Amino acid sequence: MKIQPKIIVHGGAGSSLKGGVEVVRKSLFHVLKEIYPMLLLGADALTTVVKACQFLEDDPRFNAGTGSVLQSDGQIRMSASLMNGETQRFSGVINASRVKNPIHLAEFLQNSSDRILSDYGALELLRELQIPTYDPLTDLRLQEWMVERSGNFKKDMANVIAEKELVSDTAGRGTIGVVVLDQNGRLAVGTSTGGKGFERIGRVSDSAMPAGNYANSHAAVSCTGIGEDIIEECLAARVVVRVTDGFSLKAAFERSFTEAWRHQRDFGAIGLDQSGAIAWGKTCDVLLAAYHDGQLMGDTLELEPGLQVGSCD
Repeated sequence: MKIQPKIIVHGGAGSSLKGGVEVVRKSLFHVLKEIYPMLLLGADALTTVVKACQFLEDDPRFNAGTGSVLQSDGQIRMSASLMNGETQRFSGVINASRVKNPIHLAEFLQNSSDRILSDYGALELLRELQIPTYDPLTDLRLQEWMVERSGNFKKDMANVIAEKELVSDTAGRGTIGVVVLDQNGRLAVGTSTGGKGFERIGRVSDSAMPAGNYANSHAAVSCTGIGEDIIEECLAARVVVRVTDGFSLKAAFERSFTEAWRHQRDFGAIGLDQSGAIAWGKTCDVLLAAYHDGQLMGDTLELEPGLQVGSCD
């Protein structure tokens, strides 16, 4: 029996949108409007996750694909992962460069015996697949890096949204993520990032780990925020395991985010379960997320700062 498909996406987390709510909402809702009809026509969860991630990677406002931040040496290195909840198969690339859509490499690796590749391996895969090389650098990200270089990289990370008028000086923690439940009840999740910006060469993001991107047949979760905090909480996998063990999705989010709040973590997450429940949580000020529940679109852009967990069934 066919069920009502659902989708939730995020474009990062930060401390302020500085009046730019409508601009970000337009970008996120555009993805939902493009992708949801595919689900209604019967597209599977994994395919639609990849397509939605591609849309977000191609939007220069977000820190993934085009618009990715620069690391301390002025280079762009991106990470992405994909997980099929039906097969519980995880794939991804770490610190990949010269590629337009890292999520496409993760998609190919779903059917490989070697499913997670780092820098040189990802570059070799790019050549093997004969995917044209691509420079994701934007003028705004270059300017951002040059300003920080002149100040010896005093900021911990780059801005989450690549539009100066939309962010405060402390906004950050940019990642994109997509979670989908298709008509056949299959779950999938994808997460992609340019990193936190200005980091040490070789730093690894949570986005290509089960800590930041995880799914099984019960639930699927994508995270965004301080990658080190997400890794230390093993957040995505923790929420999914709790749902598998009998928690409702909202209860799993509430328990996990209450624990994280006590540990002074700084992040957000989005999720779906096999029943179609949608949930999100955050300990940061702003979670840039939007969803389609089968009837209406909604978002989390104007939640109060601090610990918040929400859901819709």
